Amino acid sequence: MRTFCNCCVSLRGDRSPAISLAVALLCFRAAIGVVLLGLLCGPVRAAGPLPLLRNLDPYGPQTDAESRASAIAGIPRDKMSREALQKVDAVLANIALFRRMPVRVIPCDPDLYLFLVRHPDVVVNIWDVLKLSKLDMQQTGPSTFAVADNAGTAGSVTYLYQSADTHVIFSEGSYEGPLMTKPVTGRTLIVLKTGYAREPDGRYYITSRLDAFMQVDHQAVEWITKTLQPLVGKVADVNYTQTLAFVGSLSKTAEVDPEGMQRLAKRLTKVNPEARLQFAMISNSIALKANPAIEATTAVESDVARRLDEATAR
Repeated sequence: MRTFCNCCVSLRGDRSPAISLAVALLCFRAAIGVVLLGLLCGPVRAAGPLPLLRNLDPYGPQTDAESRASAIAGIPRDKMSREALQKVDAVLANIALFRRMPVRVIPCDPDLYLFLVRHPDVVVNIWDVLKLSKLDMQQTGPSTFAVADNAGTAGSVTYLYQSADTHVIFSEGSYEGPLMTKPVTGRTLIVLKTGYAREPDGRYYITSRLDAFMQVDHQAVEWITKTLQPLVGKVADVNYTQTLAFVGSLSKTAEVDPEGMQRLAKRLTKVNPEARLQFAMISNSIALKANPAIEATTAVESDVARRLDEATAR
């Protein structure tokens, strides 16, 4: 079984060497689906002739028609609302770019993984605390988020379907800046598939595969996809891998530095108090499972809960 990144995120002021500024261009940015970020994060045009040297690695990145059809078939249409399916079909009706990210496996606590997948604003706030990104993301509803950066990109994200093994995410947004002569708008559909395996020692390994579909409203869409295709694929795969490694690193850090994770939770001031508290409690639970003899962690959790309750009351 392949694993990625066995290091920890340092919460003492320095940055982990496994995390670079490129982590800001991760799969969650692809999930955000705002056009420029989506192009940077991976959906690569699938229409037209396939390259002569097709990637035959079944676990590697794919852009071919067969992979695209498989990704579409993996959407749980029978479990989704009519409104959600309307958004899905709107993107699939005119796909400008498609990319299946490489399959990746990380050691990670399942509860933390699911929490971070469903709370991308927490991930973005952590990046902000660690000075890895200037992206801004705010939760606007139970399953919706607004996002913007300082480079002309803005958009919204909606989780259309959520289960332990499948997440379907729709986003729409716009980019206006020096990279384009006119504003560009578009929509993205993300299908994230997840598998879980528990080893005899109790450690979990999580397998992830992300399919990204993009629809671009721009007269130069053909030029955009052809010009950026050689670049975005490699960038997307690297960023996707680094992002998952980052999530795995957070899980490891929760095991070995629980107090550091509690300090980090207190610094997440750009998310709602409930999400902040949940992050702290999940981190504490990971520490307790890894170190059953540590009783002080419970006291730390109680302190965090009290402080967050006070912040909510204000």
